[in-house]
Amino acid sequence: MRVLVAGAGGAVGQQLIPLLTRARHAVGGLLRSESKRDALLAMGATPFFADALDPSAVQAIVQTFRPDAIINQLTAIPQVIDLAHFDRDFALTDRLRTEGTDNLIAAAKKVNVTRFVAQGFAGSPYARTGGGVKTEEDPFDPDPPKQFRNTFAALRHLESSVLGSFPEGGVVLRYGWFYGPRTSLSKDGPMVQAVRKRMLPIVAGGTGLWSFLHIEDAASAALAALEGKAGIYNIADDEPALVRDWISMLAELVGAKPPFHVPAWIARMLIGDHGVAMMRDNRGISNGKAKRELGWSARYPNWRDGFASEFAEHEPSL
Repeated sequence: MRVLVAGAGGAVGQQLIPLLTRARHAVGGLLRSESKRDALLAMGATPFFADALDPSAVQAIVQTFRPDAIINQLTAIPQVIDLAHFDRDFALTDRLRTEGTDNLIAAAKKVNVTRFVAQGFAGSPYARTGGGVKTEEDPFDPDPPKQFRNTFAALRHLESSVLGSFPEGGVVLRYGWFYGPRTSLSKDGPMVQAVRKRMLPIVAGGTGLWSFLHIEDAASAALAALEGKAGIYNIADDEPALVRDWISMLAELVGAKPPFHVPAWIARMLIGDHGVAMMRDNRGISNGKAKRELGWSARYPNWRDGFASEFAEHEPSL
């Protein structure tokens, strides 16, 4: 199969391309700049360069490569996110999920692409009511905090566009929270640095649930999606993590002092109601559908084992 990966230079793309080439797919990689040309060539892929927000440039590349499938991993998420200005930090990613996705779909339709796989997100959009672990049938938050509204709307646009344009071959992977190489939660990444400096506190008891996903497992899910049934899939490990548990374990693994505990009323002044909600009320996700219908399973099925493998400097006592 001929597969074009949009966002080939990103954290998922750099894990995905070697999987695709080992599976004997012919791979093209869409990049924003030429700085990663040599790395892409070394992986066995053909590099193409364009701004995904330029429809004519995207169309020209798709016409040239003529893929059978497109995997859209386009994002522009900063390594350090200011929760107080979440909407600002995600503005470009929102455009890539809307305009960029639309450009790829329009170009794909002209060359009869049969499979379109796109990166979604399920780490925080589900409604913060009802059960603690959500399936694909559960609704997104119908009235999200204003800082999240544009991003959640962009995710809905991406999903409806992909599934509406490719009813037999559209797949949206609702990823959980990434950790591992080239993510913000990597061994030397900003979240770990914040934990070392005791700047990532446990807010309001840390009762929110986060579903994690090693970046290698995100890539393997995209590979599996090339052959699986069309639809939406939650992609995360098997065990959602209480915020208080994962922050505490991470601190111990990297040799940091225990995190501070901060009440909601203080945290609200620093990270807003939306930030408090992520730490206190967030819902986890179930990966059961992906296991059943994609035949996918995580190499790191348990966040505790994954964190220990990725971050351990000391044996945890938890």
